[in-house]
Amino acid sequence: MSRFLVPAVKLTLKGRKVTVKGPRGVLTKDFSHVRLDLQLLNDGRKLRAEMWFGVRKSLACIRTVMSSVQNMMTGVTKGFVRKMRMVYAHFPIAVTIENDGKLVSVRNFLGEKKPRDVPIHDGVKVTRSDDVKDEITLVGNDVTAVSQAGMILC
Repeated sequence: MSRFLVPAVKLTLKGRKVTVKGPRGVLTKDFSHVRLDLQLLNDGRKLRAEMWFGVRKSLACIRTVMSSVQNMMTGVTKGFVRKMRMVYAHFPIAVTIENDGKLVSVRNFLGEKKPRDVPIHDGVKVTRSDDVKDEITLVGNDVTAVSQAGMILC
């Protein structure tokens, strides 16, 4: 059984679908694939997760679900930032942000002639750093979307 409390966040629950509302926006995640009971306490400010007759592997899902909800709470209050630098030794990499931040194009990666185009998830903003050369910044509310955009660029 786990509980979390964040004062600036409002949780709503419909079945196993959790919606988190905060000052930066709204995030929704569906946990219907995990067999556990979710309950709201304290007027939608606390979430309690329980599992009945669970074994070790299935009990680990409780902490995973609660960590995901906690990351959603952090995202709608503070947000997530990931900074990435383009490092090269011989072939200078050229990175361009296209289509209003929906696509990042990487040219001359290891001397390749064909550019690599990386689509960026909705809710993630990509900007080029002004003070640091060859650095881009990924900013968003959803930690999964920000991390996956960064991993695809690697």
